[in-house]
Amino acid sequence: MTASNRYQHSFAQLEAKNQAAFVPFVTIGDPNLKLSQKIIETLIENGADALELGIPFSDPLADGPVIQQANIRALNSHVTPDSCFELITQIRTKYPDIPIGLLLYANLVYSNGIDNFYSKAQKAGVDSVLIADVPVEASAEFRESAKAHDIAPIFIAPPNGDEETLSKVSQYSEGYTYLLSRAGVTGTDNKASMPLENILTSLNQHDAPPPILGFGISQPEQVREAIKSGAAGAISGSATVKIISANLSKPDIMLNKLAKFTQQMKAATIKD
Repeated sequence: MTASNRYQHSFAQLEAKNQAAFVPFVTIGDPNLKLSQKIIETLIENGADALELGIPFSDPLADGPVIQQANIRALNSHVTPDSCFELITQIRTKYPDIPIGLLLYANLVYSNGIDNFYSKAQKAGVDSVLIADVPVEASAEFRESAKAHDIAPIFIAPPNGDEETLSKVSQYSEGYTYLLSRAGVTGTDNKASMPLENILTSLNQHDAPPPILGFGISQPEQVREAIKSGAAGAISGSATVKIISANLSKPDIMLNKLAKFTQQMKAATIKD
């Protein structure tokens, strides 16, 4: 299966089962590469429909303290972009069908050349790339390289986006649309704002790829509400990473809690 149609295939399968998507986010290499692989496999085995993965970065502007600490833990474990791609390659080999997306920052893409980055991502089996600090209006260079390497560019639909912005996000996003529940940084202290009917209506009118709600999603009730509002799924980052950070010295308990959390969030995607 190619990168461009893993999302399509996954959404079609979910629709046939009357479900939406649950997508956990973790930073690759948090707290180290060996345990990170077990964490990612635990998420998949317990119901994740797709993955959003971060590459550790020293200045994650869009992230709150929980994910900032995840980046620091991974960097302290000497995790590099190349070691992240090696881990993704192993995950892709074991799970050939699950969509894998990267959520990262422009410097990581720029540093060794944009085409070089997307080439490595393609070889590793990455399906999509969302660059958090590149707005859709300034994305041409990244977008063109992504498409040249059969990787879906993902853009954020902000809660206060005007029609022109939502139109461009709809036009240039592939795979899915990252629907932002609120302004600010990631974190579960500030919960997602709903309902979202107006922005979802606008995205539908612009024929956007399926919208998945992110930022502030930490409980099954929020997943149900998002899907009831019309979202195609929900992304949970900080809540997932909190389980990792709270159990760093007890990896078996960490993996058990991640498994239970994923099962509960996935169960909330089943539609009435």
